[in-house]
Amino acid sequence: MSDTFDLIVIGGGPGGYECAIRAAQLGLNVACVEKRAALGGTCLNVGCIPSKALLHSSELYEEAKHFGKMGIKVDNLGLDLPAMLSFKDEAVDGNTKGVEFLFKKNKIEWVKGAGKLRGEGKVEVSLSEGGSRTLSATNIVIATGSDVARLPGVEIDEERIVSSTGALELKDVPKKLVVIGGGVIGLELGSVWGRLGAEVTVVEFLDAILPGMDGEVAKNFQRILKKQGFAFKLGSKVTGVDTSGDTLKVSLEPAKGGEAETIDADVVLVSIGRVPFTDGLGLDDAGVEVDKRGRIEVDTHFKTSIDGVYAIGDVIAGPMLAHKAMEEGTAVAEMLSGQKPHVNYDVIPGVVYTGPEVAAVGKTEEQLKDEGVPYTAGKFPFTANGRAKANQQTDGFVKILAHKETDAVLGVHIIGAQAGEMIHEAVTVMEYGGSAEDIARTCHAHPTLSEATKEAALAVHGRPIHM
Repeated sequence: MSDTFDLIVIGGGPGGYECAIRAAQLGLNVACVEKRAALGGTCLNVGCIPSKALLHSSELYEEAKHFGKMGIKVDNLGLDLPAMLSFKDEAVDGNTKGVEFLFKKNKIEWVKGAGKLRGEGKVEVSLSEGGSRTLSATNIVIATGSDVARLPGVEIDEERIVSSTGALELKDVPKKLVVIGGGVIGLELGSVWGRLGAEVTVVEFLDAILPGMDGEVAKNFQRILKKQGFAFKLGSKVTGVDTSGDTLKVSLEPAKGGEAETIDADVVLVSIGRVPFTDGLGLDDAGVEVDKRGRIEVDTHFKTSIDGVYAIGDVIAGPMLAHKAMEEGTAVAEMLSGQKPHVNYDVIPGVVYTGPEVAAVGKTEEQLKDEGVPYTAGKFPFTANGRAKANQQTDGFVKILAHKETDAVLGVHIIGAQAGEMIHEAVTVMEYGGSAEDIARTCHAHPTLSEATKEAALAVHGRPIHM
């Protein structure tokens, strides 16, 4: 067994494993250091995949309550939570084993343990089975991802006060769930348990949910969630959680100051964001520079302050999204092989996998106004879309923002069923510098939800057909 490689990737999450696989495809001898018992990182093990499995099953459960409207009789509908959690675990297992198979297929060595930079192209691995092993390589890629951000004074025990990890493993449906943080993860997991019967209250420090999303989208989405039973306390901060009794007492006060209050909860989900995970990597000793937020500083080619050491994904600046990390992983592998790839950060989509979904790419109206960019907005509601009406999925709309002079698509924002699938038409158009007119003159199949995108493009020029 050789300890010398062309490339060592530290971290086996989406960015790391895609980097490793692409590098191996290009003929490099690759090792991937990963300390988890399964490959796939946070995303596959305790993030994207298990949460989507629960979102899917809980959405079907919620839909089944209303099948009668469609002439479908469902007798004795009930919830088997252990079976639902088992369904989630099967999804995780299938995906992680799939990555392990791809490693074997591409002859990538998975070194099981925690890696630490030792200078001069060396990585010391504290092996999971005990002992250590020192690897060396011409190039090293750090892809260690991120960890849950902690709230001072609120200790996560993963039983009553949980992070996103613990929220995937609750043994019972809480009667009252308080979600601290109105971002993507909190709203998704709040949706899961809300559909299964929990009373969900979201506490958000800012005055709107989904920070960074288009303002009109966030406002309308909050209205939809309220109809689903969510309660919101915006502009509020949690100052503590009393765990002494059978019921949790969550103390909060207005973010701008004011009278404090206490609300009860059976479970509290802390979901205030994520932070780069670099513990134990030996960055200081190796001389790798980080910014004030703990992110590894890299140049436009993902190179750190140390020759031969690169970083991608959640440990560097940019949106903490699995697909962003994957694009960067592929780009680094190709750069190291002499190619000249490019990651276009202006067209990285974001999706909230609730029901309905929320999806966006490009600029928001607020950003365009702040930047002084002249634009025209075209919007089309799903209430006027034939397929949405037939499916009784009429919540939401498609909004396209196009440059007022060139008609170039600058941003697209969707609330609606399958928004996460629909957004990719916009991503492709923007990647190729397309215009709203290009979308408007492209034939869309009828009846489909995607026709709303065509109609929104027509609306940019004031000529939608079905509204």
